[in-house]
Amino acid sequence: MKSSLLPPLYLITDRRLVRPDQDFFEVLEQLMVAGVRMIQLREKDLPAQQLYEMAQYLRDISARHNCLLLINDRIDIAMAVKADGVHLRNNSLPPAVARTLLGRDKLVGVSTHCAEEISTATRQGADFVTFGPVFYTPSKAGYGSPKGITEVHDICRSSALPVYALGGITVTNTPAIMTTGIHGVAVISSLMATTTPTIVCRKLIEAIGHSYTTSPNDTN
Repeated sequence: MKSSLLPPLYLITDRRLVRPDQDFFEVLEQLMVAGVRMIQLREKDLPAQQLYEMAQYLRDISARHNCLLLINDRIDIAMAVKADGVHLRNNSLPPAVARTLLGRDKLVGVSTHCAEEISTATRQGADFVTFGPVFYTPSKAGYGSPKGITEVHDICRSSALPVYALGGITVTNTPAIMTTGIHGVAVISSLMATTTPTIVCRKLIEAIGHSYTTSPNDTN
């Protein structure tokens, strides 16, 4: 099953958060070396040609490190660079359409913010969803109030798809998130905005791993 391909740590990019003295691609490659195995290229402000060039370069890096590469919403660019899949907005093309264009072996993820959106994504053939914002984070402030641990737990119990918690995820709150039955955590600023990305990455992986081995609610 495709769920077995999905690692518990999902990195979503934002090049604008990387410090001026750091190179975006170098940071991403360092994070792959540190253990990131799935990345979503999410640079929504870029024109198609620049995004394509960035995706192609990142495809080469991710292939060397056995890291899955998903493209945010741009099915055409995902196809052009032979990415591993796409991640769709909840109001984007239906997952079934993306599947027809990409092929059955590609991953299709969907951003969701409520149980109804998860049900829709499930019916339309998504492979997994992100759900949030779980905690407050400026990048997700427009998507409503933070959901909190209890709602994440309820969502995971009712979802037939693997769910990634998104929004304000840190090393500190990851252990609590992982007790909800969540498949994994999706992070942006925790790894993109830090001065020590590889150190934080390893701590996140440790927090996830510890939670997986100690949580009575873990079913993954």
